[in-house]
Amino acid sequence: MGTSHARAYHQMSDAFEIVGLVSRGAASRQKLNAEFGGRYAEFADYAEALAKTKPQAVCLSTYPETHAAYALAALEAGAHVFLEKPVADNLADCERVIAAAKQLRRKLVVGYILHVHPSWTKFTELARTLGTPLVMRMNLNQQSSGPNWETHKQLLKTTSPIVDCGVHYVDVMCRMTGSRPISVNGIGARLTDEIAANQINYGHLQVTFADGSVGWYEAGWGPMMSETAFFVKDVIGPKGSVSIVATTAASAGQSANVDAHSKTEALRLHHATRGPDGTFTRTDEIITVTDEPTHDELCRREQDVFLRAIREDGDLTEHWQSAIDSLRIVLAADQSFREGRTVKL
Repeated sequence: MGTSHARAYHQMSDAFEIVGLVSRGAASRQKLNAEFGGRYAEFADYAEALAKTKPQAVCLSTYPETHAAYALAALEAGAHVFLEKPVADNLADCERVIAAAKQLRRKLVVGYILHVHPSWTKFTELARTLGTPLVMRMNLNQQSSGPNWETHKQLLKTTSPIVDCGVHYVDVMCRMTGSRPISVNGIGARLTDEIAANQINYGHLQVTFADGSVGWYEAGWGPMMSETAFFVKDVIGPKGSVSIVATTAASAGQSANVDAHSKTEALRLHHATRGPDGTFTRTDEIITVTDEPTHDELCRREQDVFLRAIREDGDLTEHWQSAIDSLRIVLAADQSFREGRTVKL
């Protein structure tokens, strides 16, 4: 994510000027800087970078356990912040960061990449036409190996797959229903001895909404994960259903391809209306997606949102509430699994 966002800032040189690249690992920042012609200052220490560069804006794409502390440091230094999801690894710190942004009158934009994806916007709009309640089925399993599995194992030290990736999809569910989530169930499993005894690399959550809507999200990481039906995005309502039909992105060998994770390719809209003879009166509609951004392009669009928020003094209240609500749901799922009970919200 840090690489993709840095590329966006580099390309948007009329709006942003990169004053420093920060990474604890020298190899990663040196490789990225070489891509940019070696023109930017490099830092191994975040606090030093803040003090020396005095930035007007900071982009944070670190591991979740550092998000709150790094974001608060940037906000207190007077910078606007673009922060990768989730805002924090716990709800209290999430609310602290958002409260600080409000108090200091700084812009805080959270990296909900699906908010800027045209096809996902259309997917959400169509789901809202299906009536109430909705049944929402989503997953994103990743058969990871090599460097990808090493990254996942590092992430697993502080978060589970249903927390890290789940915030995206429960956020979509909340926007589709427009209803209040009221309870969450979660299950999980540790599928390898390569992670600590208290860690899980597979999880599944179920959330119930006040209007009767229900949704589930499944996520697993690791070399053992199946690539059969690893990419499901499906919504059902009384009036029919709408599904993402990502034939290429959902094919074997694609689960670890980050560029495939946001692909839609086409939407299939099914109408449940039937005639006097009981047969369907309308055939399914296949809505071809023409604006299909790459992962880097989606990150650039996120930076467009960040830029507008700063320049136009945009109201981010709804955006912040969405970040809190989605994190609350996935953390409740993790709590449900660990305590073996339904969590009421």
